[in-house]
Amino acid sequence: MKKIFIALLVTATFTACDIDRLPHGSMDSQTIVGDPDASLEALLNGMYAQLKAWSDPMHRMGEYAGDNMMIRGSSTDAFYEFLSYARTPNNYRLTQMWDSGYKAIAQASNIIDMIDEGQSAEIDNKIGESYYVRGMMYFYLTRAFGRPYYQNPETNLGVPIVNGTPDDVLNMNFDDRATVKESYEQAINDLKKAESLLTLDKTSIYASKEAAQAMLSRIYLYMSGTYTAPNTEYAQLAVDYSNKVINSGKYSLLPRAQFMKYNTFIPENNAETIFAIKRVASEYSGFDHYYGVGGMYANLGGMGWGEMYASAKYIDLLNETGRNDWREDSYNLVDARAAFIMPTYSKDANTGNYTEVFRFVKEDGPNNLNYVQANITRSGGAITAKEGDNTYTLTAIDANQETYSIVYKDGKTYSGVIDDYITLNRVYPQFYITKASLEGEESHLHSPVISRLGEVYLNRAEAYVKLGNYSDALIDLNTIRERSIVNGGYTTLDADNAGARIDKERQLELAYQAERSYDVFRNGKELTRHYPGPHNQFDDISATDYRVVYYIPQDAINSYPGTLTQNPTQ
Repeated sequence: MKKIFIALLVTATFTACDIDRLPHGSMDSQTIVGDPDASLEALLNGMYAQLKAWSDPMHRMGEYAGDNMMIRGSSTDAFYEFLSYARTPNNYRLTQMWDSGYKAIAQASNIIDMIDEGQSAEIDNKIGESYYVRGMMYFYLTRAFGRPYYQNPETNLGVPIVNGTPDDVLNMNFDDRATVKESYEQAINDLKKAESLLTLDKTSIYASKEAAQAMLSRIYLYMSGTYTAPNTEYAQLAVDYSNKVINSGKYSLLPRAQFMKYNTFIPENNAETIFAIKRVASEYSGFDHYYGVGGMYANLGGMGWGEMYASAKYIDLLNETGRNDWREDSYNLVDARAAFIMPTYSKDANTGNYTEVFRFVKEDGPNNLNYVQANITRSGGAITAKEGDNTYTLTAIDANQETYSIVYKDGKTYSGVIDDYITLNRVYPQFYITKASLEGEESHLHSPVISRLGEVYLNRAEAYVKLGNYSDALIDLNTIRERSIVNGGYTTLDADNAGARIDKERQLELAYQAERSYDVFRNGKELTRHYPGPHNQFDDISATDYRVVYYIPQDAINSYPGTLTQNPTQ
């Protein structure tokens, strides 16, 4: 009898007793065929459950390798390799992402193989959900372990295509990794099939037709080449699938005030969320919230490590159109996305008041940048800042926004802001990040967002640019930009500035959603992280660097029934 296994097929080692005993959450083919609707519900729940384990390393791999955040110091945790670009194949978080991804693929494939289409709209929809998850997993795995699409996709390796449990599990022999092109084709075919089967309206914690279309808009964008060498065929398809989502009318951009609380809404009640991986508080017990994604970004109500902060680069980007002021007595956010940043202002223990400082980033020796928070003194119209035995007079850049410059002791001029003192962790001000926390106001509860309408508008804007349609690109770009920055829209967009402006808006909008590093490299750009932190601050990563892709987990290679080729080591 053919069995349905919810185990990771490509890394599992089977024994004779395994064949006679089904893993937890599995069932045999007679049970499924006899009552497919009821059986499908249980199997789908198991499939979605795999996404919860997968989403944690997926986030860390995508976000930590970018330039939106910094860490207070080096760490023995395996995730530090993602941030430091010290790539190794023996990393348990890599293995978790790989294993959970292929478990979801296995579960989805077995549902697809065992259930006949055409029995009812409900059953077809559930099969469609399986195609969506499988296609999404192939895309995410390929972008992590395969090179950017514009770099020889016909020969560069993607991931193994393993769809379903073989009949003879004792003599499995799987093919090596497919090419990047073949891996993308698998994802696209699955998502198009999902699009055709998903006809029912369900909440955003389940796959939907629009979720498949949103993912296709992103995949085709990844295939659309670079700004200097675009692939217009794929750019047009990115536009087409973005149109389907936007024109469906099922989703709407949150107004500015609501958007600033995006992270606090449960996904089912968020009009902008297209698909999110649902998490609930009961999945955590007490201090387990420390180990969620948000736990590294902040300590909220005594919960969380709070060891990773918004980078100075990201803070500068938020302040580009006007200073965001988080101080309690002068709170004013120019960019709505600054609402997801929470500095830890500290009152003086003796006076109970906040201490005013001039904060700026200085060069602290060769190839090293660091923060300074120098106490200030006001005397009439003059403002001085004191660091150690040195006193400096500040020169106004914009006195209304309290931005100033300083001629420092090294002879260089730096710019910064007058602000209240922010608590240091080691030597770094704590700019907490809350975008992955506070769902339902519950500490670090967070349902990872896979697709939302804001991204789809930006997908279409970039695709329009690659098609040379700057007028429509400008409309979409400003739709997102003006939601966050009142009257902050651009008046023009052209070949000289379009790429930089689109990329900047994607960085601002999609920060802390695991997109940034992939967005940089897929467009052939270089990742620069010239800001304070223990990382190698001036080790710029080019899109052709071998470290852009992750190694295949060594555990997967060791247990793979067949040849599984490793990525190059240099």
